[in-house]
Amino acid sequence: MSAGDLAAVLVTVVGFATFVVLVVTVQSLLRTTRELRATLDEVRARAVPMIEELAGTVRAAGAEVERVDDLLEAAEAISARVEGASRLGYLAFRAPLVKLLAFARGIGRFLRRLSGRRVAAPAERPVSSVRRAA
Repeated sequence: MSAGDLAAVLVTVVGFATFVVLVVTVQSLLRTTRELRATLDEVRARAVPMIEELAGTVRAAGAEVERVDDLLEAAEAISARVEGASRLGYLAFRAPLVKLLAFARGIGRFLRRLSGRRVAAPAERPVSSVRRAA
């Protein structure tokens, strides 16, 4: 066997070994690709229903937010109406009520004077009975 024949045999053996390594590597890559595809299919099978359910939940939450917003707007409108009515009632009844209380107090003083009891003058009133302006 000559040196050329030996080199040819060595190149053939190294080439065959390289081919075997490449075949094993390709087989490993194919097996990994199949496993990855199966995992992705499983993830897709589980994720799609979850995403659809999540989308439904988001739609329901959006509808609830709209409903609550409508309720808040109605409550604000009612509050404004009640506040207006309360203010109107206060303004409408304040002056007549004050006049009625003053009249009743005057009648009470008049009746006390008729019955002979002494009515305290404004300067003689105790401090606790004097109302202070708020």
